[in-house]
Amino acid sequence: MSAQNHGTEGRRSVPRAAARGTTLADPMLQSEHVFGTFPLLKNERTWSALDFTWVNTALAIATWAFLVGGSTALLVGFADGIAAMLIGNAIGLCIMVLASVVASQRWGSEQYTLLRGAFGVAGVGILVFTVILVTEMGWSSLLAIMAGRATSQVASTIAGAEFDQYGPLVTVGGLVAIVLAWFILSRGPVTIGRFNSVIAPGLAVITVIMMVFLVVNTSWDDMMTASPIAPFENETLNFMVAVEFNVGVGVSWYPVMGSLARMTRTRKAAVWPAYGGLLIATLVAQIVGMAAALTLGDSDPTVWMVPFGGAVLGVAVLIFIAFANITSMSSIVYSTILAIRQSSGNLLARVPWKLLTAAFFVLPAVMTFFPQFMYEQFIVFVALSGAFLASVCGIALADYFVLRRQRFDLRQLHLGQHGTLYAYPGGINWAGLVSLLAGAAFYLWLYNPITLETQPLFLIITASLPAAVVSAVIYLGLSALLNRKRPTEVR
Repeated sequence: MSAQNHGTEGRRSVPRAAARGTTLADPMLQSEHVFGTFPLLKNERTWSALDFTWVNTALAIATWAFLVGGSTALLVGFADGIAAMLIGNAIGLCIMVLASVVASQRWGSEQYTLLRGAFGVAGVGILVFTVILVTEMGWSSLLAIMAGRATSQVASTIAGAEFDQYGPLVTVGGLVAIVLAWFILSRGPVTIGRFNSVIAPGLAVITVIMMVFLVVNTSWDDMMTASPIAPFENETLNFMVAVEFNVGVGVSWYPVMGSLARMTRTRKAAVWPAYGGLLIATLVAQIVGMAAALTLGDSDPTVWMVPFGGAVLGVAVLIFIAFANITSMSSIVYSTILAIRQSSGNLLARVPWKLLTAAFFVLPAVMTFFPQFMYEQFIVFVALSGAFLASVCGIALADYFVLRRQRFDLRQLHLGQHGTLYAYPGGINWAGLVSLLAGAAFYLWLYNPITLETQPLFLIITASLPAAVVSAVIYLGLSALLNRKRPTEVR
């Protein structure tokens, strides 16, 4: 029996048993494919290419994209910034899409279950409860704070008073955003997709409007001739750090995309909307943010949208942007909660979905009380998370395309430690974990975002792509050394 047949048999056996009478004994099985870790059957995949494009567009044009553009403007001018963002995002998204979207769409399973071969059941748990959890809580905190800033600006316009951009109203708005994101998230991915199908086109139109406002209120010449805000003395270093920063942004989609891509009907409906949708939408929003930062000194549209657009239009845009951040939070947290649930074994399997999602938002809620810290440490956060996520992508690519030749046994994956193919001593594949640490260490040797120390090699190859390659090569070598006697399929 082929690996795919094994997987289909294992996937279908539980729901069919439920249909024969176990539904009353365990009603959670009916929604396990949505709120749990069962892979999706073809008739359970509801997103077309257009649906997935809207989801990705809504994710990409959240206000973090404007902040990325503004952060890029710290290092390079407008023309170099466009080049750095294009190169960086193209590389980062390519690594990310190949490492997550391709396999998840084919097998209908989120990427964390598919990583059991590379890391082991307990190893995936270690990865999820450290790298993934910290990364996604950080992004959720940032989105909530930016929604809070939009709320504060709206209140300032209506009241005719000036409020602190990091004041208590930002915290209140962020907390309200978290509550609304939790409500949308509790309804599941179909509801998230419906909201994004409305939000995404509106965001695209609003982003174009913002660019028009910038050109009209400043000038194209001002944008093209504006100097970087806080560059290093070495121009090559400025450009390469900007490229690396944007590679990290592209790779940062890894924790989200596999879980979302499994909802698509075909591979084309997953791969091209994931790559093209994120690339184009991200670049447009980042260019607006960069242009605003270079000409106005601030990339955040919550600061300049009302003065440029007027009270009515400006407030309407800010409200829409705030809600877009809320739907983005819902999308990224959905994937993370699936990862947490499957990585915890029986510990969280029966915790209600609403309670589990509410627990995730506790730390982001706390971080809304420190909005200035989140803004000031943004570049460092993206770089550090990118160091580990690039290494994860490298290992995932090596495991899926080289070691397993694009084949999984879904039944064995879900048996985990109770099976044979993906059961490792102690639940850990040390080849995966050691390779992850080696790749991240190589990244931080090439480029340390905290101390800003770099190696001469960084000016040629940056850090994320080399980290992915190093982790992949080490993983294949250690797998040949440590796991050479392990079976690759059930006999």
